[in-house]
Amino acid sequence: MAHGRNAKGGRSTPPDKICETCGRPFSWRKKWERDWDQVRYCSAACRAGRDNPDFKPR
Repeated sequence: MAHGRNAKGGRSTPPDKICETCGRPFSWRKKWERDWDQVRYCSAACRAGRDNPDFKPR
């Protein structure tokens, strides 16, 4: 999966996303390489708290 090239010739990463639960920006990680288009949450805690209106991430 090519994401283009950066100024030094290495691969660039896709743009940051905003977590749907906490609203914080998060960056691409190697472990999400195949699933980046489906990633919606910055952490397991945010994914678990997505349906809880009282959830407040740290």
